[in-house]
Amino acid sequence: MRSVRILLLLASVVCLLQIVSTPAGAKEKEKDPSEKAVDSGSFGVFSGDHRVATETFTIAQGPGGSVVTSEFKSAQGEQVAEQSSRLELTPSVELRVYTWKEALPEKTQATVTPNETFLIERFTVGDKLNEQNFLLPTSTTILDDYFFIQREVLAWKYLHMACHDEKAGLGCPRGQKLQFGTLNPHQRSSMNVSIEFGGKEKVTIRGKEQELSRFNLSGETGDWAFWLDEQYKLVRMRADAGVEVLRD
Repeated sequence: MRSVRILLLLASVVCLLQIVSTPAGAKEKEKDPSEKAVDSGSFGVFSGDHRVATETFTIAQGPGGSVVTSEFKSAQGEQVAEQSSRLELTPSVELRVYTWKEALPEKTQATVTPNETFLIERFTVGDKLNEQNFLLPTSTTILDDYFFIQREVLAWKYLHMACHDEKAGLGCPRGQKLQFGTLNPHQRSSMNVSIEFGGKEKVTIRGKEQELSRFNLSGETGDWAFWLDEQYKLVRMRADAGVEVLRD
């Protein structure tokens, strides 16, 4: 059963989050043959019936830890946006390094690394390099703007902590709510969010009915509902504001 492949691989139910990653500051090297992709694909971001953006992502797994990479592209008339991110986690699912880069409409980037009891974000504003400290542990979840695959990582953390193995799969108590500390590097702000299991639902996506597990994600910036399939992969997200994210 792939409940263990929930990016959290801390023991028996945590095999997903052990994704191969290069040490912070090391030069990127050839792909380790032991590295294994546990999820990859793309999400379409919709406002009403209009597709406004696409996120392409990969989650890889290996003995050295975890790597979650993502590219976000949006084009609406003359407004074009292009960003990328790379999240590296240790085998114990703690932050090793997080980097995001914006290529369009402006060129900028930021990096988050741990330093004893702090997380340090280094970011550029114009030509100036800035630094901001957050009194947060390395177990803090990165929940950045634009990169929806990071919500799947958070969902796997919830599954590891709130659910248990059953013959038919993971058993999650309906209504079980847990809180998580998060950091949004784009906004340079931290906040607590909560996830609650809403039960199984039959959902029609692109004309096909599926039975999915619903979860509710709540935070200061708004509420989202999201759905995981039987392989615990994110297939749909919907915001109160009407934005919808669908796996291609």
